[in-house]
Amino acid sequence: MNLTHIEHLGIAVKSIEESLPYYENVLGLKCYSVEEVPDQKVKTAFFKIGQTKIELLEPTSEESTIAKFIEKRGEGIHHIAFAVDGVAAALAEVESKGVRLIDKAPRKGAEGLNIAFLHPKSTCSVLTELCEDPNKK
Repeated sequence: MNLTHIEHLGIAVKSIEESLPYYENVLGLKCYSVEEVPDQKVKTAFFKIGQTKIELLEPTSEESTIAKFIEKRGEGIHHIAFAVDGVAAALAEVESKGVRLIDKAPRKGAEGLNIAFLHPKSTCSVLTELCEDPNKK
């Protein structure tokens, strides 16, 4: 598996609107994209710092995994995402090494990326996302 960089850090928030002033006014970052991902029941906001992005994740439904995460753990870091060359091949490789998968196959995520999650019980308790930009081939 070829990890190229940390693609983003996912941070669960109750409200993107209420969180923006900290990231923009205090840290001086610029939100460049807000998007809803209906099948994941989440609204996202992105900031870029160097080659890495910060993704704020706001639940759009009480049934979303982000709503359940916030209810159980509160707001905060939800996952780390690594950019890879070929998510499907990376999934097969990590599964062959005994890693438990949340996603057996890549699916579409925010910003049009192909994504897949690895189960935190197999990744030192850190929810891990693998991402591939289908336009960078």
